[in-house]
Amino acid sequence: MTDTPLWQLSATELSALTRAGDVSAVEATQAAIDRMHAVNPGLNAVVVDLSEAALARARTLDASDTPKGSLHGVPITIKINVDQKGQASSNGLLALKDHSAGEDAPLVKNLLDAGAIIIGRTNTPEFSFRVDTDNPLHGRTHNPWGPHLSAGGSSGGAGSAVAAGIGALAHGNDIAGSLRYPASANGAVTVKPGLGRVPAWNPSQPAERGMLAQAMSVQGLITRSARDLALAMPAMIRPDPRDPFHVPLPWKGAAQDGPVKVGFTTETLDFPLHPEVAAALTDAREALTDAGYVVEDITPPALRDLADCAIRALMTETQAMMAGDIQRLGSDTVKGIFAEYFATFQPYEPEDYLRTSAKRTHFARQWSLLLHDYPLVLTPFLPQPFFAPGRDAQGPEGVQEVLGSAIWSTSMNFIGLPAGNVPARLAALDSGTQPIGVQIVGRRWREDLIVEAMTAIEERVGPMAPRLWSRMG
Repeated sequence: MTDTPLWQLSATELSALTRAGDVSAVEATQAAIDRMHAVNPGLNAVVVDLSEAALARARTLDASDTPKGSLHGVPITIKINVDQKGQASSNGLLALKDHSAGEDAPLVKNLLDAGAIIIGRTNTPEFSFRVDTDNPLHGRTHNPWGPHLSAGGSSGGAGSAVAAGIGALAHGNDIAGSLRYPASANGAVTVKPGLGRVPAWNPSQPAERGMLAQAMSVQGLITRSARDLALAMPAMIRPDPRDPFHVPLPWKGAAQDGPVKVGFTTETLDFPLHPEVAAALTDAREALTDAGYVVEDITPPALRDLADCAIRALMTETQAMMAGDIQRLGSDTVKGIFAEYFATFQPYEPEDYLRTSAKRTHFARQWSLLLHDYPLVLTPFLPQPFFAPGRDAQGPEGVQEVLGSAIWSTSMNFIGLPAGNVPARLAALDSGTQPIGVQIVGRRWREDLIVEAMTAIEERVGPMAPRLWSRMG
C-alpha cells in the first residue's frame, strides 16, 4: 500500500498495485472519481460523468480471479469524438448530442481489454478542429494552471483532466497537433503515434473520412508520466480487423547499436523563438546528453515547403469535405475561425492539390534519410509560450499565432511520423506560470525510442503534475 493519494499515482504505479492485489479496482476508481468531482466543476474537462458504470466495472474486475491486463483497474477518460458503446460521439456539436454509438471503437476495446476503467468522457471543440477547447454543447474547458492559458485542443478536455489528476490516462487524437497542443498547454506528456500504429475507426460514422484525414489522423494517449506511455501504448496498438491499414508491429523495436544520435534544431522559420522556449530546448538537450544520447545540430530538410504544403493540403480537403457541415451545424464562432483558416492557409486548386499530395512522398523520403542517421530529432513545438483562451478566434493574427506558427506540428502528421511532446521547463512569465513543452520526432514505427528519450528528459526536469497540484490545493 502507499501513503500517496491513489489519484496522484501514475498508471504504472497504480497498475502494479492493482495487479498485485494491494489496491482494489474499486479503491483506485473511487479515488479518481472523488478527484473528478472535486476539481472538474472548475475545469469542465470531463463532460460526461460515468462514475456509476465505472464502479460497476471495478467491482466486476475485483471479483475476477486474475488481473485482466496491463491496465487492470486503471481509471481513464475517453474523448467525446470517439465511439464508446451507449455514449454519444457528439464531436462537440449540438446536432450530434444524441448520436449514440452501438459499439466500441477499436482503441476503446483495446483499453477495456487491458483492464482500464472509463470514468468519463472529455471535451473537444466543434468538429474537433480547433487548438482551443470550447463549444456550444458543453462549454469551455479550462487549463488547471490558470485562466491565462488555453487548455489547448482539440483534446483539451483530455489534457486538462489528466494533468489535474482526473484519471491516470486520457485518450485523445491528433490530425494537426491535437494530442501535442494539450500536452504542451497542461504540462502533460504524449506521443503522437505514426500512421497505422493504433487501429482507428468510428463504427457510428456515416461515411469514410477523406484520404488525407485518414493519412494524418491518429489515436493516442496523454499522460502525466512518460513511463505511462510505455505501459499503456502496447495495449493501444493491438490489431483490430476493422482497421484494414493497421500495421501490426510490436511496441519495442530493435536495440540501437551504441548511443542513440539525436538531431537538434531550434528552427522556427519566420516566427521568433521565445527565450523560454529556447531555454526549454537547451534543458532537454542537456538532459539527453547527460543520459548518454549524442545530440548534434542538424538542418531540418525542406521545412518551410513541408509546413506550407501540409497545412494548405489539409485545408483543401477540409474545405471540400467539411465546409457544408460547418455552415450547417457550426456556431458563428467556429464558422468565423474556419473562414480565417481558409483565408490564411489558402486551399489548393485541384491540380495543385494532386501535385502536393504526390510531393508528400518526397518529404517523407527526405525525413527518412535524416532519421536513418539520427533516429530522433529534438525540435520546438510552438516557437512561443502557450496562448490564452480564445486566441484562435481573434482574426488573422490569432490564427497565425496558434496554427501558422506550429510549423512542427501539422508537418509531422502530413508525413506520418511519430512525434512526442514532453514538458522541459516551468516558466514564470508576466501572464502567469506555465509549462513549456518540446517535441521529439522519431523514426517510423519507433514510438518506443521517443518515449525512452522523453523519460530521460522527465527524470532530469521532473514531472509537472505535482507542481501543479501544489498550486491547485
